Amino acid sequence: MLLEDTVSRPNAPTTSSITGKLVVAMLFLAAIGAFYFFDLMAYLSLDVLKANRDTLLAFTENHYWSAVGLFILTYITQTAFSLPGATLMTLTGGFLFGSLWAALYVNIGATTGATLAFLAARYLFRGWVEQRFGNRLESFQEGFRQNAFNYLLTLRLIPLFPFFLVNLLSGLTRVNAGTYVAATALGIIPGSLAYTFAGRQLSTINSLSELASPRLLLAFSVLGLLFLMPVVYRKCIRASTPE
Repeated sequence: MLLEDTVSRPNAPTTSSITGKLVVAMLFLAAIGAFYFFDLMAYLSLDVLKANRDTLLAFTENHYWSAVGLFILTYITQTAFSLPGATLMTLTGGFLFGSLWAALYVNIGATTGATLAFLAARYLFRGWVEQRFGNRLESFQEGFRQNAFNYLLTLRLIPLFPFFLVNLLSGLTRVNAGTYVAATALGIIPGSLAYTFAGRQLSTINSLSELASPRLLLAFSVLGLLFLMPVVYRKCIRASTPE
């Protein structure tokens, strides 16, 4: 039975389901705790990346597919456990593999990791949310489910919404997992291409904040809002149509 199927209906918790949720929760807490306990954040800086640039390039040239596998696996882990470092990882992929191939590898890693975070949030919390707030959230849940692809695509494209937060909150809705995966994979393409292309000019970047230019953020925001137009149009048509 798929994980999504086990959490699609908020039944009374059983001993096995409680044990399973405890195991998943402990896994996430252990991964996040280990990240900060071993101070891995210290390695997630532009200066460290530049200092090890030649070593990373040499390893990639000599062990290309091992480098690709390690990159995707690291990206999946980082995204699944909602750890920091996605921007730096994307830049790293850009200068190691080239813009287009890196964008593909980023897409695989980010989509897979985001889906794991989505399913974990659904497994751990959606049953409780629906039992606690089901009646009050019914209209929101139904509206989100009907327009899930457009909503998610917009949330992925507009950089104002943190990637990890969209992963977790989407798990609390009734959006179909297939729709979630498709919208995520499509929605992160523009950002992935932008940052992997920037990674090719790594030596000219002095700060990660340089990448988030107002013009780029505005372009992504406009693109994201365009995908909301069909939803707005349908709502306006329904509002103007007599019952």
